[in-house]
Amino acid sequence: MAMSRRDRLKKLIVVQEQLKALHETRHAGFVANAIAAEAEAQSLSDSFDSADGISQLFPELYHRRIKEAIDKKQLNLGLANVEVGKIATATARTNMVERAYRDVRRQDERDSADRERLEIIERKSAEDK
Repeated sequence: MAMSRRDRLKKLIVVQEQLKALHETRHAGFVANAIAAEAEAQSLSDSFDSADGISQLFPELYHRRIKEAIDKKQLNLGLANVEVGKIATATARTNMVERAYRDVRRQDERDSADRERLEIIERKSAEDK
């Protein structure tokens, strides 16, 4: 049996919601990575400032690692921002498909009600003869 437009729209809603959830999960992961990178940069900076022997022996190593952590934070914030756009797009698409589904469902209900009324009229007409 061929799938109705209503069934296809219902399946599409599920797919769109899954896609939105995927982007929300990715966004959360990028934000968490940015927070971890910021904490790493802060920790390295604090230990460098504590003037222990290792940081004084290898200052360029500390500076490089701090810069890498800051760069990682910025990259992850950028990626998280991209996901925000994808979440917005997925939300808009989901809303659009849901509206189309509701329209089709209402039309199906109207068609069904029209058929029922027609059957009642035809029955009444047959009884009157």
